[in-house]
Amino acid sequence: MQNRTIEIKFRLNRKEADKLNRRVKKSGLSREAYLRQLINGLVPRDLPPPDYFAMMRALYEVGDALRKIDDAHREEALQLFRQTVRDITAAVVLPQKRSKV
Repeated sequence: MQNRTIEIKFRLNRKEADKLNRRVKKSGLSREAYLRQLINGLVPRDLPPPDYFAMMRALYEVGDALRKIDDAHREEALQLFRQTVRDITAAVVLPQKRSKV
């Protein structure tokens, strides 16, 4: 619990609680982590599809293969690879900034 010493209790009606619980379950986060992300202006994403993890493993294998190419092209290829991994992760896994209403 680290430095989280403040407990907040509030009430929801059944419809609100069901909606929250569905969203929390889809995200794979704990209810507390889900609410913390919302408080911090982020919109939690749903759990990525199971294929995502297989794709990421495959990308890392490609990255390992890139380490074996000649020095002249290695750094450029590795930078492109790392950026691709970051882009996929941002698109599928990381929470999004909440749009201003």
